[in-house]
Amino acid sequence: MSKHPIYEFQGKEINVSWDERLCIHIAECGQAKGELFSGGRKPWCLPDKSESNEVEAIVKRCPSGALSYKYNNGEGEVLEEKENTVNVIYNGPLYLQGDLDIDGATEDMSSIKFRAALCRCGASKNKPFCDNSHAGIKFKDFAAVGETGAALSELGGPLKVSAIQNGPLMLKGNLSIYAGSGRLAWQGESVALCRCGASKNKPFCDGMHNEIGFKS
Repeated sequence: MSKHPIYEFQGKEINVSWDERLCIHIAECGQAKGELFSGGRKPWCLPDKSESNEVEAIVKRCPSGALSYKYNNGEGEVLEEKENTVNVIYNGPLYLQGDLDIDGATEDMSSIKFRAALCRCGASKNKPFCDNSHAGIKFKDFAAVGETGAALSELGGPLKVSAIQNGPLMLKGNLSIYAGSGRLAWQGESVALCRCGASKNKPFCDGMHNEIGFKS
């Protein structure tokens, strides 16, 4: 990996940053219509090829937070959705959106204030972030959610995400969990989510990290 993992693409009005440490190549950017992103082109991102509002919209499609934008007047991304959400991905990671405060983020990872992809297979070499290791180990979980939690009286507010040493992800704050089917499945203010890959009650932790000797 590059010693300088954050790449800056300058435009006349808006700039785009790409953090390769967080990128899991979902290709929401590359599949977008237009010429903002083009694989094989150097540079592969040209902010002036699209209107600034379109640049914003495409960047915000990135589920990992690897992409971010900032205007030359200093304005960056703002939180628009007032709901903190976790989307459990079929055979894949946890996609988080909201007002995020994630342990393990370095000072230069400002792009994950609102969007992040977190490992739940146990194999990532970039914990707590996903690095696509779930594909290599053939992690399987169909992202069903069996519990419902308690209904929230309000949405939004800060969501603290802590990676417990050798244990689960602890999330504290107003939170909604969506199953792989897209169904709103669980709501609450505190939850422990499996990140060792072995829980029999995914996405929730059931203590299996102790049984299998999970280390992180």
